[in-house]
Amino acid sequence: MNLSKEEHEQYSRHLLLDEIGSLGQLKLKNAKVLVIGAGGLGCPLLQYLTAAGVGTLGIVDDDSVEKSNLQRQILYTQNDIGRNKAESAARRLELLNPHVCFEIYPERLSVQNAISLFEKYDIIADGTDNFATRYLINDAAVLTNKPIVFGSIYTFTGQVTVFNYNQGPTFRCLYPNPPKPNAMPNCAEVGVLGVLPGIIGCFQANEVLKMILGIGNVLSGRLLTFDALTMKQNLFNFEKNTELLIAALSDDYEHFCGMPKEVIELSLEEYKVNAADFNVLDVRTYLEREVIKIDSIHIPLDELEERWTELPMDKNLLVFCKSGVRSQKAIEILRENGFERALFNLKNGLV
Repeated sequence: MNLSKEEHEQYSRHLLLDEIGSLGQLKLKNAKVLVIGAGGLGCPLLQYLTAAGVGTLGIVDDDSVEKSNLQRQILYTQNDIGRNKAESAARRLELLNPHVCFEIYPERLSVQNAISLFEKYDIIADGTDNFATRYLINDAAVLTNKPIVFGSIYTFTGQVTVFNYNQGPTFRCLYPNPPKPNAMPNCAEVGVLGVLPGIIGCFQANEVLKMILGIGNVLSGRLLTFDALTMKQNLFNFEKNTELLIAALSDDYEHFCGMPKEVIELSLEEYKVNAADFNVLDVRTYLEREVIKIDSIHIPLDELEERWTELPMDKNLLVFCKSGVRSQKAIEILRENGFERALFNLKNGLV
């Protein structure tokens, strides 16, 4: 396989680098990278891997574009709202580089499909935002012997590292146990600086390119942290747990991460039919409620542990938030405290 005249022109700045040249560009062309999540991290990651000429890019995401995504997910426009992210990202990226093959998986990564997907690719890039999926990615990568380029963001800070590179430390070596379900809210709950996923996603793309090209020092066994407010970066070393053995995928990663196994969801239409049978609890923040106020009981999630006894017990309780994530956590808190009536989660929240 050689580079075409058009590819020589498109990648001319790479070809000028002694560390890359034609041989390195051919390595990129032959490489296959699977990007899981086409959101805040996945967008810049995909954009730069596409621009660099990685030959095959797989995109896994079952989510649809929302207006609130446009603040940081730079591959999408107003016209993409409501469309699948993996499909929308591929359409946009094809305009950037026609020499890249895009494999689209508009589905959720699961125990059923992870192994078969990972076996098709050289490197796995993790752009997800929850611990259950991260543990699944880690275990599937270990079982298929694939390195993971990991990134995470929280408000103004981010982390980047590489797991399972040349049998190096894995995600479970750094995080042997997941945090409690209510301990790590995602950006839909606490917000995130719009440029932060761009910075961290570019760091991830850099690690992918270094691995493919065989240049530089890969962030294996080292965790890079970045603070966007101070521009401070730190590197922390972590060791491989040689006693850790992963022989198979878990049956239930969500249960391992402390997420409730069964939460009964109710659509808005179903609630309207039986509205008289429910009290309704809003667990959004005070600011969110000022923007969109709905007739309901209001106790923010971070106050629920102390204030849940204020809730009436005469009817079943429907809990809602913006997306359905915090309301699920609220239900778990109420269960743990012995709330006596049946609890329902508003499906997809106000979205």
